[in-house]
Amino acid sequence: MRVQINNLIIISILFSSLVSCGEKKVRKDTITEKDQPNIIWLMAEDISTDLACYGMPNVKTPNLDKMANKGVRFDNAFVTNSICSPSRSAMMIGTHQVKTNTHNHRSNRNVPLDKQFTPMTQKLREAGYTTILGNHAVMKKGRKIDVNFKHEPLGAWDGESNFGLFDKYDNFEKSDEPFFAQIQLVATHRGEWWNDVREKSKHPVNPDSVQMPPYMADHPAIRLDWAKYLDQIEYIDNEVGMIFNELEEKGMADNTVVIFIGDNGRCNIRGKGYLHDAGLRIPLLVYYPKQFKGGEIRKDVVSATDITASILDFAHIDIPEYMTGQPMFNTNFNREYAYGARDLWDEIQEKSRAITSDKWKYIRNDKPEIPFDAHQAYLEFYRPAVHVMRKLKKEGKLTDVQKFFFEDSKPLEELYNLKNDPQELVNLANNPAYDAILKELRDRTIEYDEAFKPVSDIYEPKSVQNTVDLVQWIKDERPEIHQQMKEGVEVGFKKWGAEFKKYKKEQAVKALK
Repeated sequence: MRVQINNLIIISILFSSLVSCGEKKVRKDTITEKDQPNIIWLMAEDISTDLACYGMPNVKTPNLDKMANKGVRFDNAFVTNSICSPSRSAMMIGTHQVKTNTHNHRSNRNVPLDKQFTPMTQKLREAGYTTILGNHAVMKKGRKIDVNFKHEPLGAWDGESNFGLFDKYDNFEKSDEPFFAQIQLVATHRGEWWNDVREKSKHPVNPDSVQMPPYMADHPAIRLDWAKYLDQIEYIDNEVGMIFNELEEKGMADNTVVIFIGDNGRCNIRGKGYLHDAGLRIPLLVYYPKQFKGGEIRKDVVSATDITASILDFAHIDIPEYMTGQPMFNTNFNREYAYGARDLWDEIQEKSRAITSDKWKYIRNDKPEIPFDAHQAYLEFYRPAVHVMRKLKKEGKLTDVQKFFFEDSKPLEELYNLKNDPQELVNLANNPAYDAILKELRDRTIEYDEAFKPVSDIYEPKSVQNTVDLVQWIKDERPEIHQQMKEGVEVGFKKWGAEFKKYKKEQAVKALK
C-alpha cells in the first residue's frame, strides 16, 4: 500500500499535536483556590509496564492496581528518552529535551535554561502551589531531581541568579494546599538494596515461575535477576499504599490527583538506554476520584511531556507556547506519534531517534557502528543478563532474537509492527513490502528533528573516566571479581568504587615517597 501525505497536512498535524497552540489556553478568571487540587507525581525509576494491572504475572501490586481500577490506565505512554536525566529534563519543562538542549545525560549542570523556558514547578508556584520534593516515608526520601540544566533543589527561581525548583522537602500538610509533590520511588533502580529488599520480602518472587521476553536467555542467573526486579516493584507498590494512607489520615485524599509513572523503562536488555519498547514504554496511572469514575483504559499515544502539560491543566494554568506537551484530558487532545531520542550516556556518544504510534515503531540509528552492547563501564556492574548472554553467545547458545542485542553493529533503521509484534522481534525495515510505511515514518522523524532543533549547542558533560578506570582496574587487579561479574553476580558498584578510591590514594602516597 503506497502511503501519500500532503506536506501541508504533515506540517499542520506536527505543530498542532506537538508544539502547543493557542487552543490549549484555559480560562482562569473563575478559578478559586478550592478548584485547584493537590497533585502528587510518583516517579518510579527504571520500570516498564511490569505491574499486575498491565498483565505482568508473578508480581503483586495491589495499590497500583487500585489506582488503575479507580482511575485511568494508559497503555501507550512513552518517555522522550530512555535514560533518566534527559527524560526528567523533558518532564520538568514540559518540552522535549532535544529542543531545550538537555538531551545529553548528566550534562550542562552549570548552564542556565534558555530564557524562553520555565520549570513546571515555577509555573505551579506562580499559581499559588506549594512545591514539595520527596516524602519522609519512602526509600532514600525520594528527593532525586536529575535534570540537565542549572538548578538547586530548594529556593526561589528566576533562571538568572536563583535556580531553586521546590519550596520544601518531604512533608505535605493542610497548610500547604494546594500543593504539588514530586516523589521519587528509587527501589526499582539498580542498587545494593536489591538483595536486602528480596531477603526481607514476605513473598519473594520465585525465579522458576517468572515469564521473560523471548529476547532474554532462559538462564538461572537471569531468572533470579528478573525475580529481584519484581521484588522491587512490590516494594514500591507498598510505598504507594503508604502515601495513600497518609492522604487519608490528613483528610486530603478526595482533593488530590495522584499520578504514577516510570522515568524510563526497566534496567535490562533493550530497556533503559535503548529506543526499543522496553526502554520507552512506561506505566502511567492517574487517580482523581473527583474527575474519573475508574476502570478507564486509554489506548491513545501519550508522550511524557503531555503529563507535564496535564499537571498544569489540573491546576488551571495556561499551557505555555514553548511546551511540546499537551493536556491529555482535554477533549481536543490528539497525538499521533511519540518522538524519542537517545544521545550521550556516560562515555557512550550515541545518537538515535525514534517515533512510535499505536501501531508502528521506527528507529533511526545514526551511529550504527556503536553496538547495543557497548560495554559501558557503569552497566558492567548492573547487567547480569548481559554478562551471561555474552558467554552464551560465544558458546553458540543464543537464538537469533537473543543475538540481536549482541551484534557488532546496529541496523541503520528498524521498523516494527507493534500490533503483530509487540516485543519488536522482526525488523521490517529491509522488507520491500513495507517500503511505503518505512518512508513515511522516516520522513516524519526528520520533521520532528527539524521542529525540535536544540536552542543552543552548549555541551558540558560530566566525566565518567573514574568508572571506566574502575572497570579496567578490576580486570587487571581483581580478576576473581571480574569473573564473578561475568557469571552474572552483581558485585557492588559502590563497594568496589570505594576500594578503587582507596587503591588510588595508596598509590598517590607511594608516589610521593
